[in-house]
Amino acid sequence: MKNIDLKQIFADLGAQFEGLQGRHPGLWPLAPRLLCAAGVMAVVMGLGYFFYWSGQFEEQDALAAQELKLRDDYKTKMAQAINLDALEAQQQQVNRYVERLEKQLPSKAEMAALLSDINQAGVGRGLQFELFKPGQVVVKDYYAELPIDIKVVGTYHDIGEFAADMAKMPRIVTLNNLALTAGKDGALSLEAIAKTFRYLDQDELDAQSKARKAKKKTPDGKEAKA
Repeated sequence: MKNIDLKQIFADLGAQFEGLQGRHPGLWPLAPRLLCAAGVMAVVMGLGYFFYWSGQFEEQDALAAQELKLRDDYKTKMAQAINLDALEAQQQQVNRYVERLEKQLPSKAEMAALLSDINQAGVGRGLQFELFKPGQVVVKDYYAELPIDIKVVGTYHDIGEFAADMAKMPRIVTLNNLALTAGKDGALSLEAIAKTFRYLDQDELDAQSKARKAKKKTPDGKEAKA
C-alpha cells in the first residue's frame, strides 16, 4: 500500500494557483475553477436569501401564526357549538331575571303613584312627615333616578317598620344618607334621601342615543370608527 504524500498534494494544488493573472478563467486549472465556482455560488445564495428567500420565510412565519390563531378560533367556536343548548338555556334564564328586574322599574307616568305609595307607607305607620321633597331627576344611560329628601318623626319601632316597608315595595326604593336624631319629647327624627328609579321614555332614549353618537365623533365632525 502506497503512502500518500500530503506535502506533494498541497504543493501540486498550490502550483495550480500560480500564474492565473491575465489568463481567461476558462483556461485556469481545475482547483481554481472549482474554488471560483464555489465563491460565485455562495454570493448567489447570499443575495437570494436577503432579496428573495428572507421575504418568503417571513411570510411563512406570518401564515404559521395565522394558522395557530385560526385553530384557536375553531376550538373556541367548536366548544360554543357543543355547549349551544346550555348557553341558550343560560341566556333564557338571564332574560327572565332581567324581566323581573324591569318590572320593578315604573314608567314615567307611574312615578306619581309611587311617590304617593311612599308617603302612605309613612302615614300608615303613624309617622309625621316634616319634609317630603322630590329633587331633580338624574338621567342615566338606561334609566332615570329620582332623589327625594324626606324627614319623618315617630317612634323607633315605627321608623324601623317604615324602612322595612320601603324594602318590600314592588318598585325599587332605597334609603340613603340616613340620619337618626332624638327629640326632646322622646320621639325620633329620621332624615334620609329616598331614591326611586324608572324607565326612560322614548324621547329620553332618543336623546341618550344622540348623546352617545356625539361622543364618538372626532373633532372634524366625522364619526369615529369603533
